[in-house]
Amino acid sequence: MNSVGSVTALPVVDLRAEPPVLRAGLRDVAHRVGFCYLTGHGVPGELSARVLDAARRLFGLPQADKDAVAMVRSPHFRGYTRLGGELTRGETDWREQIDIGPERPPVGGPGRPDYLWLQGPNQWPAALPELPGIIAEWDAALAQVSRTLLRHWAAALGSPAGIFDAAFAEAPATLIKVVRYPANPAGAQGVGAHKDSGVLTLLLAEPGSRGLQVRPADAAGWVDVPPLDGAFVVNIGELLQFATGGYLRATEHRVNLTDATADRISVPYFFNPRLDAQIPVLTLPPDLARSAPPAVQDPSDPIHPVYGRNAWKSRLRAHPDVAARHGYRAG
Repeated sequence: MNSVGSVTALPVVDLRAEPPVLRAGLRDVAHRVGFCYLTGHGVPGELSARVLDAARRLFGLPQADKDAVAMVRSPHFRGYTRLGGELTRGETDWREQIDIGPERPPVGGPGRPDYLWLQGPNQWPAALPELPGIIAEWDAALAQVSRTLLRHWAAALGSPAGIFDAAFAEAPATLIKVVRYPANPAGAQGVGAHKDSGVLTLLLAEPGSRGLQVRPADAAGWVDVPPLDGAFVVNIGELLQFATGGYLRATEHRVNLTDATADRISVPYFFNPRLDAQIPVLTLPPDLARSAPPAVQDPSDPIHPVYGRNAWKSRLRAHPDVAARHGYRAG
C-alpha cells in the first residue's frame, strides 16, 4: 500500500507478528483503510481447499436440489438464494448463495424482539451430507481467528484485551455465506456497494477470481482486491466502527462483474455477537480520539448498539420475499 491519500492495494498483516508490532499494524490499517489481507492466521490450507471444493459441488447440484432448501422456506433467513434473488440498496445482486448460521433451536415468537427469529436451524442440501461437518470445522477455525483479532484491536485502542469477550461468550450470531458469482452475468452488480452491518468479516476467495473492490476514504476510487494465496481478506463492520467511536472504519465495498469471464466462488464469514448483546463502546486515549472522524448517524438507517436490531433490518431489506412469506415487517 502506498502513502496515505494514494491507496492502490490492501496492506498485509501477519498475525504471527510480535504483539506490539501486530497491534500497531492492525490499528493503522483498520483506521485508514478498513480492510487488509491477513496471513499467519493458522487456518490449514487443506481446510480452505475443502470448503472451496464443497462450494463448487454445491453449486454444481441440479437446480431442483438447491431450490429444495430455498431461503424463502425458512423463517430464520437460512438456505439457498437463486441468481438475482437478493437486493443491495434496492438493486438486484447477480449471485447465488446459501446462508448458514449456528445450528440452534428457534427462540422467536410473539412478545419477543423480532430479531430473535434469526436464530434457528439451517437447511442443508440432501445431496451433500458432508457439508454440515465441513462448515462446523470452518466456523470453529474462523471464530478463533476472529476472537484473536478483536482482542488485539481492543488492546491497540487502549482498552482491556477482553472487553468484547462477554458479547461473544455465548451463542455468537455468526453468519456464513457460500457464494457463486457467474461468468458472463446478466448484470454488472455481483453485490452492490455497501458496508457490512456487523462487527468483523473474514473472506475466503477462490484463487484467481476477480471482482471484489473496496473504496477506502483515502483512495481516489475503487481499489481491486484479488485473492492473495493463503490469506483472508478482513474488514471492519459498522458495529465495530460504532464501538470504537469511529476510529476503526467500516469501508464500502462491492463485487463488480463487468469483466467477469469466469465464475467467482467466495465464502464470507461474518463474526457477530449474540443477537441480544449490546456491544461496549470503547473510551479512546486522547490522541486516538482526536483522530476519530465525527460520529454521523443516518436517521433513516441508524446503527443500533444491540446487534440483532442491525441484523434484522439488513435481512428484511436484502430478502423482501422471505419477509413477505413469513409476515415480517420493518420496525
